Amino acid sequence: QNRLTWTTLKMSILEYNGGAIVAMTGKNCVAIASDTRFGIKLTTIATDYPKVHKLDKHLFVGLSGLATDQQTVLQRLKFRYNLYQLREERKMSPRVLANYLSSLLYEKRFGPYFTEPIVAGLQGKNLDEPFIQAMDLIGATSEPKDFVVIGTCGEGLYGMCETLYRPDLGPEELFETISQCLLSSLDRDAMSGWGAIVHVITKDQVVTRTLKSRQD
Repeated sequence: QNRLTWTTLKMSILEYNGGAIVAMTGKNCVAIASDTRFGIKLTTIATDYPKVHKLDKHLFVGLSGLATDQQTVLQRLKFRYNLYQLREERKMSPRVLANYLSSLLYEKRFGPYFTEPIVAGLQGKNLDEPFIQAMDLIGATSEPKDFVVIGTCGEGLYGMCETLYRPDLGPEELFETISQCLLSSLDRDAMSGWGAIVHVITKDQVVTRTLKSRQD
């Protein structure tokens, strides 16, 4: 007798809802981009789910991983951010936010939030120093000078970013580079995609563009 054998797709809880985020530095500017898909495993539920959130004109945070933990961490982060502004009477710099976010994740290390954040922004006296930092679900940080990636198509993003990235890109060149990296990677991953959104942060403005990608 032939018996049907059912195989279960094993995946990390960080991949349950899918998604991909990438941040990249340029000359006096920084960009952060993400896909817009929200899914449950391989089932797409929505195509307009935000993963990158604006805390200030020069400060953005991207959250990937389990959607419920993304929302919880974002709420706690906004509360602390607003409290800091009231107490200190000044705006929080990207590095201070990254340090707080790292400690927030580490204090829950025995029952962690299943989310991996990216902090991107401009700092310095003249707001001309790009800052990007990624961390894992217990707050271990990585602060490269070029780019950081997280999400289900991380391997593809690493390959594309290493191929296309060049130092000291201007805002428009940075937009083209990060867009090509993200879209090329999304085409090769079933857990993310369905469009993308890109934020390019400069001293004077934030330019946000929505990209179309494959809808399958």
